Amino acid sequence: MGSMFRGEEVALVQFFLPTAAAYTCVSQLGELGLTEFRDLNASVSAFQRRFVGDVRRCEELEKTFTFLQEEVRRAGLVLPPPEGRLLAPPPRDLLRIQEETDRLAQELRDVRGNQQSLRAQLHQLQLHSAVLGQGHHLPLAAAPTDGLLERSPLLQPPGGPHRDLRVNFVAGAVKPTKAAALERLLWRACRGFLVASFRETEQQLEDPVTGEPATWMTFLISYWGEQIGQKIRKITDCFHCHVFPFVEQEEGRLGTLQQLQQQSLELQEVLGETERFLSQVLGRVQQLLPPWQVQIRKMKAVYLVLNQCSVSATHKCLIAEGWCASSDLPTLQQVLQGSSSEAGVSAVVHRIPCRDMPPTLIRTNRFTASFQGIVDAYGVGRYQEVNPAPYTIITFPFLFAVMFGDVGHGLLMFLFALAMVLAENRPAVKAAQNEIWRTFFSGRYLLLLMGLFSVYTGFIYNECFSRATTIFPSGWSVAAMATQSGWSDAFLAEHPLLTLDPAVGGVFLGPYPFGIDPVWSLAVNHLSFLNSFKMKMSIILGVTHMTFGVVLGVFNHVHFGQWHRLFLETLPELIFLLGLFGYLVFLVIYKWLSVSAAGAAAAPSILIHFINMFLFSRSPTNQPLFPGQEDDKAGILDASDASVAGWGSDEEKAGCPGNGEEAEFVLSEVLMHQAIHTIEFCLGCISNTASYLRLWALSLAHAQLSEVLWAMVMRVGLRMGRELGVAAVVLVPIFAAFAGLTVAILLVMEGLSAFLHALRLHWVEFQNKFYLGSGYKLSPFTFAEED
Repeated sequence: MGSMFRGEEVALVQFFLPTAAAYTCVSQLGELGLTEFRDLNASVSAFQRRFVGDVRRCEELEKTFTFLQEEVRRAGLVLPPPEGRLLAPPPRDLLRIQEETDRLAQELRDVRGNQQSLRAQLHQLQLHSAVLGQGHHLPLAAAPTDGLLERSPLLQPPGGPHRDLRVNFVAGAVKPTKAAALERLLWRACRGFLVASFRETEQQLEDPVTGEPATWMTFLISYWGEQIGQKIRKITDCFHCHVFPFVEQEEGRLGTLQQLQQQSLELQEVLGETERFLSQVLGRVQQLLPPWQVQIRKMKAVYLVLNQCSVSATHKCLIAEGWCASSDLPTLQQVLQGSSSEAGVSAVVHRIPCRDMPPTLIRTNRFTASFQGIVDAYGVGRYQEVNPAPYTIITFPFLFAVMFGDVGHGLLMFLFALAMVLAENRPAVKAAQNEIWRTFFSGRYLLLLMGLFSVYTGFIYNECFSRATTIFPSGWSVAAMATQSGWSDAFLAEHPLLTLDPAVGGVFLGPYPFGIDPVWSLAVNHLSFLNSFKMKMSIILGVTHMTFGVVLGVFNHVHFGQWHRLFLETLPELIFLLGLFGYLVFLVIYKWLSVSAAGAAAAPSILIHFINMFLFSRSPTNQPLFPGQEDDKAGILDASDASVAGWGSDEEKAGCPGNGEEAEFVLSEVLMHQAIHTIEFCLGCISNTASYLRLWALSLAHAQLSEVLWAMVMRVGLRMGRELGVAAVVLVPIFAAFAGLTVAILLVMEGLSAFLHALRLHWVEFQNKFYLGSGYKLSPFTFAEED
């Protein structure tokens, strides 16, 4: 608790590491994670440091690791997490890891290249087979039509003018998206001197690049003339068509098709062997890569730390400096002696004096981490400054619950947080990457206490989903009022609303044992009563919270030996705060204890008393709360005026120095600085006290929003239909809508609003009374992230 209250004592230490054992010593320090190293080579560039070559080798290995990792992911595999705790490898193992990594990377490149080549060849064979097996008819190409009539025969008789021309064919495949454009361009460019046939493949073929099945369009083009053929070949090349040789004879095509099918089978066998070998290589990568990644990251981190060390004059040891907790010095010395025992010379660590402000070290666990995070978001505390986190564990959930008080809503939040707490050790929960889920999960213990405190304040407010519950008998009796007031039937008919008079005997039996009496939920002045109650409650909680913050400043002054601040700062602050707002709290509590329910109507107003106190006046209609509260102060006021009038001239004389030396006195700057802080504190107390009224406003808003949601959803559903079957059917969607709106509006939106307001009350109204937050965290060199 001492560490949590103020932070641990941190010392600047110096390490003397033997050159032969420096790597091992720093590696062991990284496993411990207790030391933050300082850079002793800040003036040296990164390229001129001693171990820059080793860092580059590690970075080159990391690039190769990235390539291997991408190949594993490309194959649809997952790298398993490394097993056990892996230490940073010795420097001599770096060459072995580098050689094995390069060999695996080269094997993967070769096998991937062979696989891509075989897939491309197989794809070409399959396309060729599809072109030959599509069954395209062999149409005769259109002959030149110069001077021919429509009824002229397409084929000239043997011995005619076109007897030297022969029909040629171009066969191939093109992607379906380009088929229409290809056919249109062929027809326009060749002016119809061709006959083209396009057909879609019956089976989908695997794309050699993406590996996804795709449909192709096969085509067969017949034409006359060499010039037309050249145009066709250029056009097909522009459309990236796969063109294959086409045999005119049916028997030749069948023979070629059989040869292609045989070659495809042989190629598939070779491809299968290649993929099996690829899977073996990827299996070795899956086995070796995870531990190598952890080890090389640790090795790189060690060399980066060694680059921050300075070399001694004899070049026999490295000198390092760093921050660590004083309580961890024996552990560091023991670890360093064990790490350097093989070198023959033990490493040494000792404290050195330092004028710099040490970093702040506050150890947390899974429970206190979220509360410490709230404080650190405002600012990391100065070294040895009082830490607000232990008190935030109680005050933050409580102030949140004051604004969010409802048994039902608090119970839902508590159960949600409890489920996360019970499942916190499951790997699936830890590995979730959703940002919103990780935000809730990191604050699960905070949500747990917020929900638990909301249940408590819900019982105080007597609200459960905006409905009051009767746990104990009510303290108000309607029967006594009816008996003693003589209410007749005519009176009841004329007055639909009745008022309970606590002055009548037997009407008010006594206060409700716990929380607010449920009879107030039926009263017309329910909101007025809650306004008065929650407003006074907010003032009491706010003044108490701020006073506690001022008192915590005493521990800072005592710890840092600033005794003069106790009398010149803390004592005036307490007198001002308690003299004004402490007195206001006293009036509220005194009125609660002294005024009974029967005399509540004639009770004086606290607000008017407080205003009269500032104005030095009295109100004849507002009677004092206690004897002597408003004595005659005329003489005192007159004396005060006289003293002020007489002191004013003296003050002016004292404020005008007689010579230049007094005007240059340094104390004036200190007084001016403190005067500014005095004005800031006085005005801040007024504004901060008013700021705590957000507890009252948010609490009423939450209660009224819950009431509106109940009245507009559930109450309407309960009134729909009187038959049991019809009501049961209607209530299912009604309750679903009520539950959804409750979670979305009241739990999420209202909960976030109350959370932000509680955060502001702690940062501005509470922590600024004693907490500067101008420090910086201790960031030790650790391998925790790599593990």
